[in-house]
Amino acid sequence: MSLGLQQLSAATRVFPRLLSRFSTLRPSRGAWVPRAAPTSSSPAPSAIRSNTTVAQETETPAPAEKTLNNGNQLSAEDTAASFLPEANGNNHGTDWSKSYHGLSSQAFSKEIAEILLAPIDPLDVEMKPDGLIYLPEIKYRRVLNKAFGPGGWGLAPRSETNVGPKIVSREYALVCQGRLVAIARGEQEYFDPSGIPTATEACKSNALMRCCKDLGIASELWDPRFIREFKAQHCVEVFVEHLPTKKKRKLWRRKDQGKFGYPYQE
Repeated sequence: MSLGLQQLSAATRVFPRLLSRFSTLRPSRGAWVPRAAPTSSSPAPSAIRSNTTVAQETETPAPAEKTLNNGNQLSAEDTAASFLPEANGNNHGTDWSKSYHGLSSQAFSKEIAEILLAPIDPLDVEMKPDGLIYLPEIKYRRVLNKAFGPGGWGLAPRSETNVGPKIVSREYALVCQGRLVAIARGEQEYFDPSGIPTATEACKSNALMRCCKDLGIASELWDPRFIREFKAQHCVEVFVEHLPTKKKRKLWRRKDQGKFGYPYQE
């Protein structure tokens, strides 16, 4: 009995010291620490992500309204439609270097077709000394102005100007009444770099002549039978002498043109 009391008293003296030692120990680095539960004022991360997504979907900005020169404002639908190229037949701002807008979409009126397909006047046809007959480019412009009116047609470049050692070329598109009609590449020779600007303008006229073939303007000039008959009726081939070199050769001219002048002599 006395021995059990002694052991009990010794244990009561040791226990407080052990308790104080454990209370001063710091938790280890990998010890688990309970995390506080989220309160109502701090939403869960998944809720934050879902709310952000909804906000982004619902806060898509509406198309800005466009103000006209007269002070009126276009609606959002009209503003969006104004950025669509060639919408509702409106081809303002069409990139004719790439576009084929209106090609073969509709035939021209009967009145325009009669002007374009009218027989060529023999008095308008010219002849080069080598025997090639042609229509001056100004005559093509007059036919287009008569058919579509000044400003109703135009040539749009479809490529950059290609300047070679002796030739200039560029591709053009003929546009009539806002519709693409034909595409052709014009070319022109030059002999001196100072003549490149003039050759560039002649290249444009050459492309216009080639584009007009698709409209039927002066199509007789590409008809071999017409060429033979025209040369027989209106032209003559004569012997001439090149006075500086005394060389003789044959050259063509119209019968109503008159004899060749210097440096040639018939």
